[in-house]
Amino acid sequence: MRYKINVMSYHKKQEFKSDEIKASEIAKALSHPARISILKFLAQQKSCICNDIVEHLPLSQSTVSQHLKELKNVGLIQGEIDGPRVCYCIDKENWKKAKAIMIELFDMNLAPIKIKCC
Repeated sequence: MRYKINVMSYHKKQEFKSDEIKASEIAKALSHPARISILKFLAQQKSCICNDIVEHLPLSQSTVSQHLKELKNVGLIQGEIDGPRVCYCIDKENWKKAKAIMIELFDMNLAPIKIKCC
């Protein structure tokens, strides 16, 4: 007879530094062209947008909602409930933090290559 052992799950992700985890979460959120398009659209707006996002993408409402959820979970956008709809905009404070994290990642000093690689 086999017994199930209830062990608390452990992710290797916890072995990495918090800035590395945050950079990977941001990169994952930015990894789909629809999310990039949503961010570009929201960045051009002067106020929060409620229903116009779907009209600017070749995707269904439910698909757009999933992409908005991913962007909101990582903190790049914020949404406020306004009756039966949710209005979205760029979270400027988190956007600045995300930008700094990604700049730091891409500004790493690469070690000089002494021999031809690849």
